[in-house]
Amino acid sequence: MSRYVEVAEAIAMPGLRVVLTPGIPGPFSEAAKGILHVKKLPYVRARQDVLGANPELLRWTAQTTAPVACWNDEPPRCTWIEQLFLFERLAPMPRLIPQDWDERLLMFGLANELMSENGFSWNRRHLMVRDFTRPEQDAATRDIYDKLGRKYWYGPEVSAAAPGRCVEIMQRFTAQLEKQQAGGSRYFIGDALTALDIYWATAAAMLEPLPPDLCEMAPLFRAVYTNRDPALRAATTPVLMAHRDFIYREHLELPLQL
Repeated sequence: MSRYVEVAEAIAMPGLRVVLTPGIPGPFSEAAKGILHVKKLPYVRARQDVLGANPELLRWTAQTTAPVACWNDEPPRCTWIEQLFLFERLAPMPRLIPQDWDERLLMFGLANELMSENGFSWNRRHLMVRDFTRPEQDAATRDIYDKLGRKYWYGPEVSAAAPGRCVEIMQRFTAQLEKQQAGGSRYFIGDALTALDIYWATAAAMLEPLPPDLCEMAPLFRAVYTNRDPALRAATTPVLMAHRDFIYREHLELPLQL
């Protein structure tokens, strides 16, 4: 496992510090790590306690969720889009935000569908809560995911809507990849790696985690991250998962260091 410092220690440090959750391949944290790896940006990892009180993180950033990126004395960046712009500024090359206007708009539009509220990752998390708060789960597991559900406003209506929302996004991503491949590109946008490729590669762990030799994690979290919903299973096309594997193999760090 990677070396982490406590948040209280990280607060006093200069440079780039990134608050992450050890042991869990969360798509937002793994996306931040992936971008940092591609850009070869050195950083210190600070520990977040998943679903814990995290008082020092709350004091530092006014919230308790990971990832958070902090550069010197600048305000903490707590959202994926703030973090992307920070990393792009600190290491402009290789560029992960397209220069072309239309490509840039398309990339941010699709990334929003993956990473923002009511996007793919948000709704896939609702399905995790649905599946792991059922009566057949043990009490400790139900308690963990009940807390997660309260944090992200889980309820019957969002649970019912989540599969369709995830499938809609997955179908659009499949169509985009097929269009790109027909034009001779292996990437979502243009002819080179963008942040969107990294976002999809890390989000795909919420459908099918990387195998244990590439991503070691606790059995509970592997079960949680493995999709059980039939609608999502039908929408998990070979092209989507092949793209995940290609991006990890060619651009990201393997095995994962959680």
